Amino acid sequence: MNPSLRLRASALSLLLLALILAVWHVATLAPAAVAPAGPALTAEQLEYAKLMGKDPASGAGAATAKSGFPTLAQMATVMRQHLSDPFFDNGPNDKGLGLQLAHSLGRVGLGYLLAAVVAIPLGFVIGMSPLMHRALDPFIQVLKPISPLAWMPLALYTIKDSHTSGIFVIFICSVWPMLLNTAFGVSSVRREWLNVARTLEVGPLRKAFQVILPAAAPTILTGMRISMSIAWLVIVAAEMLVGGTGIGYFVWNEWNNLSLPNVIFAILVIGVVGMLLDLMFAKLQQAVTYVD
Repeated sequence: MNPSLRLRASALSLLLLALILAVWHVATLAPAAVAPAGPALTAEQLEYAKLMGKDPASGAGAATAKSGFPTLAQMATVMRQHLSDPFFDNGPNDKGLGLQLAHSLGRVGLGYLLAAVVAIPLGFVIGMSPLMHRALDPFIQVLKPISPLAWMPLALYTIKDSHTSGIFVIFICSVWPMLLNTAFGVSSVRREWLNVARTLEVGPLRKAFQVILPAAAPTILTGMRISMSIAWLVIVAAEMLVGGTGIGYFVWNEWNNLSLPNVIFAILVIGVVGMLLDLMFAKLQQAVTYVD
């Protein structure tokens, strides 16, 4: 990218961030409003108001209400608390955000690795064999549109372990983009390159690794990049369902505790980690892409 263009893009991004923070600050200002005297709220009404994010204050004919959405100062305090000790462990429902994030990344990594072990070799077979493509395509087209979370009840019933079920859900959602992109990349290798390999009597294994794999690598990495994005998206929802540990469970647990600042901070962490994972695969994709 042109250095001047990169500089202008960074400046525009910072400007947009400043605008978002300014809107957030203005929207969460606590206006003091003087209300006419009215009947006192019962204990049930006070509790309901607090659950709805409002904090009614009693006074001599005056009431002050504020928005339940956290201010920037409150978010800064929450961020400092989480980042100062991200790996504490005080029991099943009280673990640091870093520890929860590590559990989620572990599940995603294992399920994703299993999907790659299955999808990439099978994609090679489908891409190199029209017969296998026609035979397996109906099964792929039926299974591919099924939501990964739809497999969760079946996984919990058969596997009977929430941790392993989460890994299975990551596997099932990661396998299809890798499989289809690998098959497409292998089948799209230039015919002249394959003809040269055939003329030189190159063996099937050597042809696969030295001719087909380098040519199909950018497309394969595209499928792996898409799979990782989907896997990180799905693990949050899966952990909300199965509970226990993980960043998704952390979000759901903090919502049940009515801790909106913790929920928002966890959402930001999910987005940043997803961006970093995508950037990692983007760099790998650039490394294997050849420019004519």
